[in-house]
Amino acid sequence: MRTRSLFVAAAAAILALAQPGLATAEGDPSTTVTFTVTSGALSMSVPVSASLGSGAPGTTISGAIGPCTVTDDRALLSASWTVTAAETDFANGSSTIPATAATYSPGAVTTTGTITVTPTNVTLSNSAQTVVTGTAGVGDNTATWNPTVAVTVPASAVGGTYTGTLTQSVA
Repeated sequence: MRTRSLFVAAAAAILALAQPGLATAEGDPSTTVTFTVTSGALSMSVPVSASLGSGAPGTTISGAIGPCTVTDDRALLSASWTVTAAETDFANGSSTIPATAATYSPGAVTTTGTITVTPTNVTLSNSAQTVVTGTAGVGDNTATWNPTVAVTVPASAVGGTYTGTLTQSVA
């Protein structure tokens, strides 16, 4: 019986040595290890300018404006964000085409990290409207899309170059 007890005690000692951190002799020094996971900001990048091309009065002029990217570096356990878009009226000197003559279609959205993204097609206006939402995010994530803006040119439009400002923001 005594031999068996010694065998069990020896086996327990060997197992304790094979599993670091499970058994330490009294007085052995220990170290508390810490680290910090950094977090950043929620940001968006968009093209500086875009040309949709040209067309006659009474037609629709459309084109992709270039990649738009949301970068969420906040490292949150539960992340969400909303992208809005607003358009000024398009002007050519004293001639204007209202913002409401334009539509915004996000198209396909590519993501990295964990985030569920929902794109929404809208008729633009001077007021901000939701065009892309991100929900159920965890940690850092990104979303990129190349929206198409289409302008229905009124039959009464005067010839020339029309300019408007599309403002997109993320919150």
